[in-house]
Parts: sequence; structure tokens; C-alpha cells
Amino acid sequence: MTRKYFGTDGIRGRTNSSALTPEVALKAGMAAGRIFTRGEHRHRVVIGKDTRLSGYMIESALVSGFTATGMDVFLFGPLPTPAVAMLTRSLRADLGVMITASHNPFSDNGIKFFGPDGQKLSDAVELEIEKLMDGGLGEGLAQGAGIGRAKRIDDAQARYIEFAKRSIPRNVRLDGLRIVIDCANGAAYKVAPEVLWELGADIVAIGTAPDGLNVNLDCGSTAPQAMCAKVREVRADFGIALDGDADRVVMADEKGNIIDGDQILALIAKSWSASGKLKGGGLVGTVMSNAGLDHYLQSLNLKLARSAVGDRYVLEEMVKGGFNVGGEQSGHIILSDVSTTGDGLVAALQVLAVLAEGRKPASEAAHLFNPLPQVLENVRFKKGMPLEDAKVKSSIAAANEKLGAAGRILVRKSGTEPLIRVMAEGVDEKLVRAVVRDIAQAIEEAAA
Repeated sequence: MTRKYFGTDGIRGRTNSSALTPEVALKAGMAAGRIFTRGEHRHRVVIGKDTRLSGYMIESALVSGFTATGMDVFLFGPLPTPAVAMLTRSLRADLGVMITASHNPFSDNGIKFFGPDGQKLSDAVELEIEKLMDGGLGEGLAQGAGIGRAKRIDDAQARYIEFAKRSIPRNVRLDGLRIVIDCANGAAYKVAPEVLWELGADIVAIGTAPDGLNVNLDCGSTAPQAMCAKVREVRADFGIALDGDADRVVMADEKGNIIDGDQILALIAKSWSASGKLKGGGLVGTVMSNAGLDHYLQSLNLKLARSAVGDRYVLEEMVKGGFNVGGEQSGHIILSDVSTTGDGLVAALQVLAVLAEGRKPASEAAHLFNPLPQVLENVRFKKGMPLEDAKVKSSIAAANEKLGAAGRILVRKSGTEPLIRVMAEGVDEKLVRAVVRDIAQAIEEAAA
């Protein structure tokens, strides 16, 4: 069934376009409220958001929808996505909601749903919500005293701060480490620096002055150059860059060199395998994970299982194979013994714990393998499906022939933005760049 509202990570789009209006948010709240109102108890939904200006508008519409179905609403204000997932379970809520467009620009926004177990909803439940959104909302509304109430929860940030601190061993301290933390002017702008400071680190915080318009703007995990430059400027030991809702992370060593999701996964797998904590005999990556990660894990007698792109697909593969570590090259890292979804801050703390215990510089401890040359280019399109074009298909076939068995190509439509992502990997970087440009040019022509 074709999806009308949901993508790979909830409902997302340009605010006040057809994809995400107050009416869409209202209907989503009413539909989800209907589906998750089960039993005679007083039902509750928790709602967090990032720092986008449009968050106020979307929040108000969702509150109207949920209270109309009889759900009580607990409002957290700005809070990371993984905190909302955690608090959904902790507060025994029937549903959790995060208002965010993650790493997208401020003009976009989105709605992520979590079930009572703190996990993202299945495709089947999302399709059920969509079906109700387009019909059937006139029935089942609460009457009289059954209408829901809404209230602000003041201690949500403190709860998450303690949760994050408990994700590493009690005896591990970050004293003596100077850390740059870039919060992307997003949801973690208060909690992330506080967690690191309380663990003893010397903190240099950037991206902590949100104004509703500057989330992810030249900062955060999608623009880590600011974090890297600050690491070099203040001679920090480590750098951390989160995205707008803090469910993904990119890091830097003391020289300002990037540590991406694949390297983070490798370090956690190595550490947890040595301590006996690693489950499943390896970890879960995605089709985007670098072949260098696969080769490194093989050298440790560990395996790499690959899923489709998207953290919920990573989690599905983790459950299927009994893994407790999984993630994406982009920095979505899921540690299922700790959290039910990607948590950028918790993943960073695992890396910091290794550095603190081993007393090794990040440049030595967190660069465990040499990645195979990999090039990614994003091509924006407005309408149609360029991947069905004959010239695009021909360019992909030609690229596969040029790279041969030593390389691979992945061309896919983004589930969160109107982009076609073209990725190629191989031993010859010059050739890899050339075939990516050829495919991207064919897509640009088809989308013109």
C-alpha cells in the first residue's frame, strides 16, 4: 500500500505544505489516539519536541487531537528523541510523540510516534493511522468528562540526564577530558552539556543558542566542520556533534578528524566483545555501511548483518538476530540494552568511557580501520520518479560494470527528504567519484 503521510521515520515535510499542516497534525493525533485508546484506564500520551519555530503550532494541533480522543497529554518541551522514547516507557504512557525533522532544515518538521514499549511503530500500525486520518475520525471521540487534559512536565530533562549518566559504568569519570559538544541548536542544547559536565568533563559548548530558525544551521552532525574547528581551537581531547533531535552523532578526535558511525560501531563492538557484553556475535549495520567495517569485524571473528537504511529497520534486524549493537554510518547508533532507539549522547558516552578507561587519545583508540573509498552525492528532485528513467538505469548498469566485483553501487530515494542518494564504493577513489557523478548527472537530467 502506498504511503500518503508516513516516510521511513514518521511524518515529515515542509511545514505548512501539504505534507505537514496543522490539519495533518490534528488528524494524526486523533487517529493515533483512537488506535492507542485501549481498555478502561485513563490513557496518556507524552510529547517532546526540538527547537523549531513550527513546533509550537504542531504541538498545539496534536494536543487538540489527542485530548479529543480522551487522552491526557504530558508536554516535555525541548527534549531529545531518545529521551521521549525512554520516558514513554518510564511514565507508562500509551503513546509517545516527538515533534522534529531531525537533521533537516528548520523549515521542515515532523512527527515521530513511539508505542508503549518505547519503540517506533510498525509499518502496519502507521498504515492503520493513515487509514483513519483520511476517514472515520468522526466516531469514537470523547464526551463530557472523558475529554483529555494537558499539562507540562517540569522534570523531564532531569530524568533524562540521570538516565544518560547511568548508561556507562558507575566508576567511569570524564575528569581531565576537554570535550567540545555541538548541540545543533536543537533538542539537546540543555541536557547534553549538563550530562558531560556532571560526569567531570571540561565542556566547551556550541550550538546551544536556539532561536527557532537556526536548528542544524551550519552546525551539528550534518555540518561537523564547526565542531572540528573548535576542537582544534581549544585543543580539546574530543568533539561531539549531535543533530537537531539528538538521535544521531558524529565525533572528532583531538586533531579534529571525523569519527563517523561506522568507526563508532567498530569501537563499541570491540570493547563490548572484550568484556563479554556483545550479543549476537557481531552487530547490525545498513546497506550504506562501509566495507572496511565488515573486514575489521571479520578480523575480530565478528559478523556484520546489514539492514535497509533507517534506524527502525536496524532495530528489526537486531531483534531478529539477537544483536544488542546496531547503527548507521550517519550516526544513528542503537544500543538495545540501554535504549529502544538511536541515542547520540549515549553512543558518545560509550566511546568516552573507552577513552577514559584506556587513557588513549581518540586518534589512536577510535580509528580502528581504513574505510574503503566511498562517495555519496544527493540529487534533489521536485516530482516524478527519476530512477525509472531509461538513461538513469543505463548509467547505473555502466557504473556497476566499471567498478566490477571489487565495488558496489547503491541508488535510493530518501525516506525523509525529496532526494535521490547515490553511493558508490570501490578501491579506486577517482573511479568511484566519476561513476557517482555520471549517475547523478543522469538523474539531474531526468528530473529537469
